Amino acid sequence: MTFRLAASAEMLYLDLPFTERVSRLHQRGFEVEIWDWSTKDLPAIASTGAVISSMTGYLRGDLTSEDGIAELLSTAAESLRRAEVIDSPRLNLHGTGLDTDGLPVLPRLAVSGADWITAADTLRRIAELGEEAGRVFTLENLNTAVDHPGTPFARAADTIALVSAVDSPALRLNLDLYHAQIGEGNLIELVRQALPWIGEIQVADVPGRCEPGTGEIRYEAVAAELRSLGYEGVVGLEGWASGDTDAALDAFAAAFA
Repeated sequence: MTFRLAASAEMLYLDLPFTERVSRLHQRGFEVEIWDWSTKDLPAIASTGAVISSMTGYLRGDLTSEDGIAELLSTAAESLRRAEVIDSPRLNLHGTGLDTDGLPVLPRLAVSGADWITAADTLRRIAELGEEAGRVFTLENLNTAVDHPGTPFARAADTIALVSAVDSPALRLNLDLYHAQIGEGNLIELVRQALPWIGEIQVADVPGRCEPGTGEIRYEAVAAELRSLGYEGVVGLEGWASGDTDAALDAFAAAFA
């Protein structure tokens, strides 16, 4: 059993113009992930022939505030239209919008029971948009200790609770194991628990957020567990290269070979 491997054009081949990064990853045989589509030349990306694995599925908004929900739904609908240009099957979401430094635009140290109910309802409406368009929104877990302090609904446990509550094939998890290791750990048990809801898995090592083999996570063991569970979906490298990008991609591919 082999996984479909993807890599982030936002974090690799940083010396190249963006479309050339996409093309280089495609030439290396990887699917490609992008973030904010509004800053990209989508027709140029499409012309590379790359298989796009995912893109950010909104520009602004959040899951719980009245204005934020309206913005989230509006920009998610626009993202679906733009996804058609590059045929991105998955569109990524977070618990709230993030600024250019990865910090939450609506930071929350705690969420109420009413917030959980509202967030689930918002995600049901997002899933309905995805179902109509034939695409899947994915809700990503984030860590609040290092990269995204103050982000609500950030833990993997939070995203699993919300996605399972909505229970729609158009809403799945983007299970980011880099973030999960910092926030929760126990990765093998986590993938077992999350398996029914996973739409995609993202990886990077801890600390440093670089390719597998540069930190404390034994990704070969994670890969073996995913195979034993029957996971055949995308595993994406959303991490920096510790040195040469091609060597980093080789290390990533070897960990999930």
